[in-house]
Amino acid sequence: MNQQLLICYFSCIEYGMEGLVSPESDVYSFGILLLETFTRKKPTEEIFCGEINLRSWVLEATQRSVFEVVDENLINEHLYTKQEPLASIFNLAIDCTFDSPSLRINMDETLVRLSKIQKNFLAND
Repeated sequence: MNQQLLICYFSCIEYGMEGLVSPESDVYSFGILLLETFTRKKPTEEIFCGEINLRSWVLEATQRSVFEVVDENLINEHLYTKQEPLASIFNLAIDCTFDSPSLRINMDETLVRLSKIQKNFLAND
């Protein structure tokens, strides 16, 4: 993958338009990585065109069920009972990937929420 495509692939709007790198753009990239990890979809796939992107697809589908977007390879009997932690992961990713940097959560809040998700996931065993 060439460098220009890689930048487009993970970067947020302000980087693409203004060339700005910031903690907020790192948060955005982290959110995209979460979405990719749990959906096994890339933002550059053909299904994401026009107004539909990875974020909007996940946001819409998770209103019905997180299992509409979770990678089938991740689902097993144990994980199927973990809908709440999965929903929390997707909500975290959505909060990291707002178009406006001022609406995104910061990395400190991201870490706090990830820790809570982990505790919730492990507590329900």
